[in-house]
Amino acid sequence: MRRLIRSFPPSRAAAHACVLCAVLVLGACGETAAPEDTPRPVLVVRPADAGMQAAARYAGEIRAREESVLAFQVGGQLVRRHVDAGAHVSRGQVLAEIEPGDLRLQQQSAQAQVAAAEAEYARARTDRERYAVLVDQQLISRSQMDAQDAAYTAAQSQLRAARAQADVAGNQAGYTQLRAPRDGVIASREAEAGQVVAAGQAIFMLAGDDGREVAIALPESRIAAFAIGQPAEIELWNRPGVRVPGTIREIAAAADPQARTYAARVALADEAVDGIELGQSARVYLTAATSAMDLQVPLTAIQPGPEGGKAVWVVDPAEGRLRSVAIETGAYGARSVPVLSGLAPDALVVAAGGHLLREGQRVTPVDRENRPIEPAAPTPGAAE
Repeated sequence: MRRLIRSFPPSRAAAHACVLCAVLVLGACGETAAPEDTPRPVLVVRPADAGMQAAARYAGEIRAREESVLAFQVGGQLVRRHVDAGAHVSRGQVLAEIEPGDLRLQQQSAQAQVAAAEAEYARARTDRERYAVLVDQQLISRSQMDAQDAAYTAAQSQLRAARAQADVAGNQAGYTQLRAPRDGVIASREAEAGQVVAAGQAIFMLAGDDGREVAIALPESRIAAFAIGQPAEIELWNRPGVRVPGTIREIAAAADPQARTYAARVALADEAVDGIELGQSARVYLTAATSAMDLQVPLTAIQPGPEGGKAVWVVDPAEGRLRSVAIETGAYGARSVPVLSGLAPDALVVAAGGHLLREGQRVTPVDRENRPIEPAAPTPGAAE
């Protein structure tokens, strides 16, 4: 090429050099093939599956349906504790005792007052009967008879009051023994022998044998989606993958002022209680009760639609290409949004990265485990 350029005059040599360079460049471009439309992997979800995932999981703890704080009805020194935490007890079984000395003395005093009141009542009754004979014989005035009637009535009332006091004292003497109100398990103990306890002070926590539940907290943002009687599934931490049926039995009427969550109880089915121990950790799966929650897509799937609406990228089942589908959504949740119309339940919706995609682009749909999946045919008659 240098010899060729040197054989021409300087001006003509420069012109021919430019022509040769252009020819070489055009030749190189002609040899490069056009880039292929390589399918791009995209993460996809189905609206029906996303709705099931939105039926969120809530951590909880296995509790008894009936939990009772056991305490003495009178105060005194705790002299004996017959059971410990974890013990199974029967209804009526003595669990602990306090020193009965002072209460027994009070009972004896009340019984003595009853005896005195009975003697006074007997005297007043005898006097009244004697005065009744004398007033009939007109040996005493009517006013004296009225005074005897009043004395008799007062003695009768004092006797009733003394007997009531004796009953109270007898009951209090019986309160020195703390008994189990039902069959159950001692969940915890709060006092030891030798301790002076007050009336109403917690001694034991009794978890009844009737029923087991999971205590959970429902978020304030979704409380309207749940209702009493709604079915649920419970999975124990020590039994991964095994779910047992249950139902929501109770939802608190007011939210916790600090956590802003609603306390709820999910009752386990009777046939699933065997082998489940108190205090175990569990996970509760709840499905939203409203139809608006049936189809959902992640928030990251929402893209701007035509005329200010909302849209999502959907993988065409026939060609594996993207197309934008306009949708109507409900109220936004924490991680997902319900789809009211526009999508079939089995549509493959791109879950993320929609701002980097374009209409008609070829893609390879993959699931959350990065496994390629085959696009399913749309449900016949479903709106898209």
